[in-house]
Amino acid sequence: MIPARTLLHNIDAALFDLDGVLTPTADAHQRAWTKLFDAYLAQHSPDQPYTDADYFTYIDGKPRYDGVRALLASRGLSLPYGAPTDDPGADTICGLGNRKNQAFAEVLTTEGVQAYPGSVALLDDLADLGVRVAVVSSSANAPEVLRAAGLIDRFELVVDGVIASVHGLPGKPAPDTYVFAAERLGVPPQRAVVVEDAVSGVKAGKAGSFGLVIGVDRGAGPDVLLAAGADLVVSDLAELVE
Repeated sequence: MIPARTLLHNIDAALFDLDGVLTPTADAHQRAWTKLFDAYLAQHSPDQPYTDADYFTYIDGKPRYDGVRALLASRGLSLPYGAPTDDPGADTICGLGNRKNQAFAEVLTTEGVQAYPGSVALLDDLADLGVRVAVVSSSANAPEVLRAAGLIDRFELVVDGVIASVHGLPGKPAPDTYVFAAERLGVPPQRAVVVEDAVSGVKAGKAGSFGLVIGVDRGAGPDVLLAAGADLVVSDLAELVE
């Protein structure tokens, strides 16, 4: 595998997804989604139970409410959108999304989170190279996850679901959140790398014409990530560290 020092010689900034790229919180998100939809579909679509494949197809990398809507649509179900302030018990898209977020917060509190060692090693390399780094995550929990993992001080910029909402930025696979982060860093997309484990995130990097899109295979599959637009795929970011 090509080491980062060679691969990134024309790159000024690295834009990282969070869950599944820097921290194994994608697993916690998956468990929270499973808890939500196992119960919901058992009641509303018992002949089409929730599966792990649903997570990668309809939810992974998307803003929370978009994931709820996509999963429901796959079962021919629809709900009123509601509002982000909806109670987790509300029978709305936002209510279900908030119910999932409640389950995720419980997992984060009870289990904590540790950063992937290979990802930390790559961040060390990038710091030595003077490459600027940012996090671009659909999650509204990104700052809390970064603090829990001891990574918050590593990044000069975090673009999360809250910031995307405030600025009216569509979520991945649209490239807008990544382009916004590059603009805030003062770096043209052509001189920035996107690092993603989700198909929607890889598609966002490709659509934004970024200089390099690195896929991290945490379950989506290397062929799937390459087909979505990744320039190369690794199983762990340690593969890019000399």
